[in-house]
Amino acid sequence: MKRKTYDTDLCVIGGGMAGLCCSIAAARKGIKVVLVHDRHVLGGNASEEIRMCICGARGENNRETGIIEEIIMENYYQNKERKYPLWSSVLYEKGIKEENLTMLLNSSCMDAETEDGKIKSITAWQSNAETFHTVKAKYYADCSGDSILAELTGANYMYGREAKSEYNETIPPDIADKKTMGMSCLFQTRETDHKCEFTPPDWANIYETDDDLPFKDHTKVTNFWWIEVGGNGDCLHDVDKYRDELLKICYGVWDHIKNRGKHPEWDNWEIEWIGFLPGKRESRRYKGKYVVTQNDVEAEGKFDDVVAYAGWPMDDHFPEGFHHTTSLSTVFHPAPSPWGIPLRAMISENIENLVFAGRNISVTHAALSSSRVMATCSILGQAIGTAVSMAVKNNCNVENIDVKALQNTLLEDDCFIPNLTRKVSRLSQNAKCSADIVRNGKERCEKDLWIGKDEDFVEYTIDKPTDIKEVRLVFDSNLNRNYHNMPFNYPLVQERYVLPKTLITEYDLEFTMEDGTTKTIEVKENHQRLVKHFVDLTVTSVKFVPKKTNGAEEYRLFSFELR
Repeated sequence: MKRKTYDTDLCVIGGGMAGLCCSIAAARKGIKVVLVHDRHVLGGNASEEIRMCICGARGENNRETGIIEEIIMENYYQNKERKYPLWSSVLYEKGIKEENLTMLLNSSCMDAETEDGKIKSITAWQSNAETFHTVKAKYYADCSGDSILAELTGANYMYGREAKSEYNETIPPDIADKKTMGMSCLFQTRETDHKCEFTPPDWANIYETDDDLPFKDHTKVTNFWWIEVGGNGDCLHDVDKYRDELLKICYGVWDHIKNRGKHPEWDNWEIEWIGFLPGKRESRRYKGKYVVTQNDVEAEGKFDDVVAYAGWPMDDHFPEGFHHTTSLSTVFHPAPSPWGIPLRAMISENIENLVFAGRNISVTHAALSSSRVMATCSILGQAIGTAVSMAVKNNCNVENIDVKALQNTLLEDDCFIPNLTRKVSRLSQNAKCSADIVRNGKERCEKDLWIGKDEDFVEYTIDKPTDIKEVRLVFDSNLNRNYHNMPFNYPLVQERYVLPKTLITEYDLEFTMEDGTTKTIEVKENHQRLVKHFVDLTVTSVKFVPKKTNGAEEYRLFSFELR
């Protein structure tokens, strides 16, 4: 067997959305990163192997931005027909384009060496290359969802549901247990122009009537999220057992729809794809420097060290899942949107160099039911990746970094943090600007937009020649759009997942030099919300001139800033 060793700044375990965003964020901040992922494609529950769409905070202008918005915009640009293999390609491309990031796919973390409460190395087995990879890092970020490093390092963790009395919550049971939310094998359907028949395998379950599927709505097109099992058992070690049960249910439900129930609305539909890898909702959760509770959620998470946010309801699935037959399989307990998540909830309480992001952060079962969705996990990943980069550069523990500096860095990278406003550069504040609204540090609401028509522009003028290194722009990507990154299903007449019409796709940046000459940067086919232009010029003015949108009749710009 071959063996390879890596010395790096950060080792990230897990290439779901949290792990990918963590890795990209840290690599872009200049530290070396090794990403260890046990599958051949990235994305975790959002990958083509599981196919859950990326959900997040509810409410007007609360959509998550930063790296996750960048990835989704790239997918709209490259993958207009919504093909999952191309979605995998977009995720893969985001990783391989980072020069400070090494990705080890098909590599399962199987061992870890610890000493004096600190991880020294981890070892992963890459099955398709018959290679053991040993990674020695300053920090380890477990974004695996299952918290694989907890068992391997002795890190403290939680599993199951706490008792009501433990954290004075109302959602949990009276007595603590080891039950969790279950896992699902999703399946997708496609509409055709003809009637489709279906022959089930002989091992599929049989559901003769609608009474056999109580509270399981199958009268409309869905992704069948309610086909869920495992919450009463072991979601860590019995995955194959539950996969087998899930597949029997999936084929049985489709057999009922096509052959046994009266569902003419499904006549022209066929199975497009069925998942053989269950998507998990809950397993181990690390014990961090702070445990976020239901009470924190309901109080809007107003922490001093808030670095991310959630806004999904406390969507608490019954452990029985599919076999829960007395009501809908989940209870949507109300939660504010947004509510803040603190850095302390992503730092291990007993392993010095272990951090984490995703559904395995330090939250109670009740709080997890709101924080576990993937857009939230993605911004958690970006936050902790950025935090680790600061710790490495300052040679300190993550918990001792300058939190205000971290918060402002995240804001500059287009990560919204509730109740915080981004600090605008002194250069932009001191220069004369034809539209003050583009330098107010607010980049979400309609009232903070500069709106222009043809031949309108925004210009900075400076009293004396000044060196500038960067121009930062934030466009309107329609944070209130009502479609996901990828589809649940494929109707006969499909709406293409195009870039938002509100995006400015063509523009010029015109620089006036100290000698009166001009230099112009022409941009065509922009498809991002956050754009940074790195320049090295001495100027007396900079003008932003919009030329074209993706369909909107007006030009919409949140921020235009000089550094």
